[in-house]
Amino acid sequence: MEPAGGCFLYYAYGSNLLRERLLLSNPSAALCALARLQDFKLEFGHHQGRTSSVWHGGTATIVESPGDEVWGIVWKMNTSNLSSLDKQEGVEDGIYVPIEVNVHTQAGKVLTCRSYQMKDYVCGPPSPQYKRVICMGAKQNCLPADYQKKLEAIETNNYAGPVAIMEEIEAAIKAKKINSA
Repeated sequence: MEPAGGCFLYYAYGSNLLRERLLLSNPSAALCALARLQDFKLEFGHHQGRTSSVWHGGTATIVESPGDEVWGIVWKMNTSNLSSLDKQEGVEDGIYVPIEVNVHTQAGKVLTCRSYQMKDYVCGPPSPQYKRVICMGAKQNCLPADYQKKLEAIETNNYAGPVAIMEEIEAAIKAKKINSA
């Protein structure tokens, strides 16, 4: 899982589909490939029944489900960002556990990546803000159109309050637009 050169591959399927979201804590992330995870499905849940204090709703996880597939992004990251990624995913709090998955790129290659799976959760809908970040990431990276439609159709919990991380992401997107202008 850790190729030479101090890098690892990370398979993102949730909010880290959006480059600006991932780069907030993990500056070394570089786009490697679009990929699909076979025989898994996307679900949203509350760890131990508690709503995410970051996103104010259920957060994404992957669950084994024969015949289904989840599309996502393979990011190549420096091992120096492994602890910040684990922290972002709530590994030390026991919310997510790192897992190894084999994903298929559009070029037909199979890549072994680190990903994360929520432990001990109760299904629950995401906040509109969280869903928006996932959909923005899917669009930014041109995930298949039918998969984007599936994401757009996800029901939310209609949370309308402030989401601090969303403000950080929007600021990062604005800053990028200014820098590239």
